[in-house]
Amino acid sequence: MEIYETEEQQVDAIKSFWAENGNAIIAGLVVGFGGFIGFNYYKDAKLASEVEASDAYQAVIAAKEKDNDVYKVAGDKFIQANADSSYTSLTALSLAKDAAEKKDWAQVSTYLNTAIKKAPSEGIKAIAITRLARVQIEQGEFDAALATMKAALPVSFKATVEEIKGDAYLKQGKKELARNAYQAAIDADGLTTNPSLQLKFDDLAQLDGLTKTVQQNK
Repeated sequence: MEIYETEEQQVDAIKSFWAENGNAIIAGLVVGFGGFIGFNYYKDAKLASEVEASDAYQAVIAAKEKDNDVYKVAGDKFIQANADSSYTSLTALSLAKDAAEKKDWAQVSTYLNTAIKKAPSEGIKAIAITRLARVQIEQGEFDAALATMKAALPVSFKATVEEIKGDAYLKQGKKELARNAYQAAIDADGLTTNPSLQLKFDDLAQLDGLTKTVQQNK
């Protein structure tokens, strides 16, 4: 299932940015906040905690390149030990991708729900929500996927949301609703990030044409 094609670059860009700038940004924010309220102890403790979490996160990602089993264990331990860290959501997203490659959809859903709950930004939260909807479609939970897509997401995700709705409607045999959703996705500039969207729309039109032909020949 091609869950990750349209958003993977977004997540990679976020992870890369945090890997390069995370500690500096966290330090700046914490120092600024600590200076404002005058809690030097809080500032120092929070900074140390976030820097430690950053180092641990990098270790988890490094483990992925060496041993996948070790990586999963390390990732699970990281999530349990760093529930309040901004890196928890990224770790859960990464583990969800690994579970998806193994088609362990129940585990994927668990990780994605963690990513949603712990997301440090609306963008990361939206990525996790849309991926969860796609997994629900894969599991045949079409109504659940449509319900998931009712979440308030950033406008930039409109095309993705409409495409997912179209996929769910199509699986339910609701061709007209699927067509409208795909068209809405195209109108929201969805073809820029996902050219296959046009194929879905065209295939639906061809399917309708075949259906009409069969009906006329009866």
